Amino acid sequence: MTVFALVDCNNFYASCEKLFRPDLRHAPVVVLSNNDGCVVARSKEARALGIRMGVPVHKIQEQIQQQGIQVFSSNYALYGDISNRVMQTLEALAPAVEVYSIDEAFLDLTGVANAMELTEFGLQVRTTVQQHIGMSVCVGMAPSKTLAKLANHAAKQYPATLGVVDLTNPARQKKLLGLIPVNEVWGVGRKLSARLNAIGITTALQLAEQNPKDIRRNFSVVLERTVRELNGESCLALEDITPTKQQILCSRSFGQRVTRYTELHEAISSYVARAAEKLRHEQQQCQFISIYIRTGLFNLSDPRYSNSASLRLDYPTDDTRLLLQASGRLLQTIWKDGYRYAKAGITLSDFYDRGVAQPDLFTQQVISPSSARLMQVVDRINQQQRGKVFFASQGAGKAWAMNRNHLSPGYTTDWKQLPRV
Repeated sequence: MTVFALVDCNNFYASCEKLFRPDLRHAPVVVLSNNDGCVVARSKEARALGIRMGVPVHKIQEQIQQQGIQVFSSNYALYGDISNRVMQTLEALAPAVEVYSIDEAFLDLTGVANAMELTEFGLQVRTTVQQHIGMSVCVGMAPSKTLAKLANHAAKQYPATLGVVDLTNPARQKKLLGLIPVNEVWGVGRKLSARLNAIGITTALQLAEQNPKDIRRNFSVVLERTVRELNGESCLALEDITPTKQQILCSRSFGQRVTRYTELHEAISSYVARAAEKLRHEQQQCQFISIYIRTGLFNLSDPRYSNSASLRLDYPTDDTRLLLQASGRLLQTIWKDGYRYAKAGITLSDFYDRGVAQPDLFTQQVISPSSARLMQVVDRINQQQRGKVFFASQGAGKAWAMNRNHLSPGYTTDWKQLPRV
């Protein structure tokens, strides 16, 4: 029998912040969005105090002070590094691993039950990740990915499970499905659950009992697949090879309004450089670049303006210098004086593997043989965190950078910020 496990880190962002702060082990912790705007992550202690997801931080300042809530800016470098360590640990424990998100992974446990009890294996996963990384995880196991998701949900909801739920038994599946609202099923969103509720389907069990062909006719083939998965039929295979991205997007709101062209150009250039680095990490080249700029949405006293521009390159590239030239030309076409810009972003798309793109018959393709080597050197220096190489158009001051007034140190990604004992 095919068996999947979903391993999910508990309160991941908040747990990463607590990892090197033992004094905050039992303290309420919240993590804020870009520019320290809204709450995007909460520890269980913060949830118990009634802190809601997405609430603007300025609305809970009094509660933060009175109840000693610890506030952190999003530290994506820290979260990404801890995530990589968790995934490497899981890869050493399971035959195959699919990294589903920054804090979730599916494991293929087919055949594991022949060697040990699945619950015992799940407890071993929890213990190993806790010992090696210091992160708490929950494990849900089932014959399909959708059921594994629900098993993981139950492992989090019911403390008596010790964070591990084996849902391979059909009787246990039926019992749990009867307790789960249909909107908790993987892939059933708010609008779809409202449609299902309107015809009397309010629980996961009621959805599982529907005729798959009727569901396909009245809803979609995707929901039909969900019904089959709820009945233990595996329709979603494990993707042990991460699929190539279709596009790379990099955008940020500015820490303060930008009114000068040079500052906006610096921001766009920085986003392009970051996106190009991700592109090379994917071992891809792009032939299409798009940028956009806009003013704020909520200040009615400021005039509003938004615009975008795109360009198809003559040939695919992953050279940051060429992408910077293209983005600079695009920005010149949409820039307007007299506005207070609040956000900008860039998108790279139309990807090709290196060396496989069809060249243009009428365009001379000039690629420097040293281009790839130069980009490799730049990436290597920047990844080592011992120095920083950047292009002049990115600027040095970055007055437009995000507000991160509560940023924790780069405990695992910056030599200068290693914790001292």
